[in-house]
Amino acid sequence: MKRISIIFLQAVVVLIGIITLAILIRFPLIEGRATNLDLWSIYFDGFILYMYAASMVYFIALYKIFKLLGYIGQNKIFFPNSVEALRSIKYCGIVLSILIVVAGLYIRLFHSKEDDPAGFLGICMVATLVAAVVATAAAIFEKILQNAVDMKSENDLTI
Repeated sequence: MKRISIIFLQAVVVLIGIITLAILIRFPLIEGRATNLDLWSIYFDGFILYMYAASMVYFIALYKIFKLLGYIGQNKIFFPNSVEALRSIKYCGIVLSILIVVAGLYIRLFHSKEDDPAGFLGICMVATLVAAVVATAAAIFEKILQNAVDMKSENDLTI
């Protein structure tokens, strides 16, 4: 793959991270419950803190994707470091799916009776599906890459 393509993909990953961080900072201020709250109460709400803690897994996955693209750019794709990065992405996807389901259950069980949680639950379902697809794709690529790394190491030993 050309070096410029790798740099472009890494820039896209960084841009996704920056946009996500901006949304995480801005969203609590415009969310419906925050209209009558002070800044301290907005950002130290239990659910908002849970959202920030869960987003750390997302940012770890983005970092691992950035590192994996770096390995590809250095032509080190058939090395154990690449397999380890894919394994980390897989685990991040699994953990993120679980955390999103827990958030959806929390909102479903403890939401105000005047609110309709259908929109949030729909977003939770889509986000869980996306995280599960990413975890599945990472698991498949991890197996393929692990087989390739094993074959490469066998070929290096015979030469």
